[in-house]
Amino acid sequence: MDFSFSDEQQMLQDMLARLVREHYGFEQRDQVQRSEPGFSETFQAQLAELGVLAVPIDEAHGGMSGSGVENLVVMQELGRGLCLEPYLESQILGGGLVQALGSEAQREALLPALAAGELRLAVASEEPRTHYRPEWTETRAERVADGWRLSGRKSVVIGGQAAHKVLVLARTAGEPGECDGLSLFLVDPAAEGVQRRAYPTMAGPWACDLTLDGVMLADDALLGAGGSAFEALDHQLGRAMAAQCAEAVGSMQQACELTLDYLKTRQQFGKPIGRFQVLQHRMVDMTTELELATSMTILAACVADAPASLERSRQLIAAQHVVKRAAQFIAEEAIQLHGGIGMTWEYSLAHHARHLVMLGHRFGDDDRHLKAYADLLEAS
Repeated sequence: MDFSFSDEQQMLQDMLARLVREHYGFEQRDQVQRSEPGFSETFQAQLAELGVLAVPIDEAHGGMSGSGVENLVVMQELGRGLCLEPYLESQILGGGLVQALGSEAQREALLPALAAGELRLAVASEEPRTHYRPEWTETRAERVADGWRLSGRKSVVIGGQAAHKVLVLARTAGEPGECDGLSLFLVDPAAEGVQRRAYPTMAGPWACDLTLDGVMLADDALLGAGGSAFEALDHQLGRAMAAQCAEAVGSMQQACELTLDYLKTRQQFGKPIGRFQVLQHRMVDMTTELELATSMTILAACVADAPASLERSRQLIAAQHVVKRAAQFIAEEAIQLHGGIGMTWEYSLAHHARHLVMLGHRFGDDDRHLKAYADLLEAS
């Protein structure tokens, strides 16, 4: 099969690769990561100027209607550069939820601004006890005369520390564990009753925890019909999983290139250590895992926008599991082949390794994915 990019996709990749290479050096990235808001607003503006932020947004609202493959192209290059900008959380996941659930008025108000870089979104679906299962949401939204009253806690909201609006998953009916009764609300983080605690994550990007204490919302803060957000959220999380696989592949590519370059230049016993056959074998194993992860990522990108089905869910979970396994293997092997320098904070490989290990926990760990896969097999 031909997995090559189209001319337009190749141009997008080349443009973004050049932008990251010329304007997102590792030293600059390290400085940005150490201070709030946790990403480069200058680089974010450059992404907007080049139209990259508009890729996942539909054409009717100022975007490019990019598919899962275009998202793959963008996220792969952002992964190579260890970019901290919340592209996945804001453009792909947040924008996807607005497109799937929002009314036409909400889409007109949010999506053009999102595509132009004038708006940043974050998605608050995780809680301290949900463990990757949004149906266990305990945050409540109660109907009041003039709208809604929202109370609860949200944890590890990636990009939430600098988001202009946060999409908060809350229960309007039913009990924790039930898929029905979940709704999505558009919340202003500056509203009375909202508290944000910002911090950098182990993977690099910043996040925040949200405390919602009787936050009053207007009627139009609700996206879609009340109590029916679960299916749309589950579908958009699948798109985000596919995009994260691409981000991991980009980071793995860079880790492999750094390792190969080190094997060619590091001298031991009067010759490059890359000449030792045992190290060549380990480098081949890393490359093999990368190729397998790349193939599964392409599969995930091709099915990401497909309608919900058991087969789509199986393929996305399989891709996530394979990519997670490859990411951890490559991170560990790269560190071992580098020796002590691989753990040096001033060297980008250490950050790629940590980033790769932590990516495997963003949308579910091994236990979660294997259990979900077994449940899908049983259901079919």
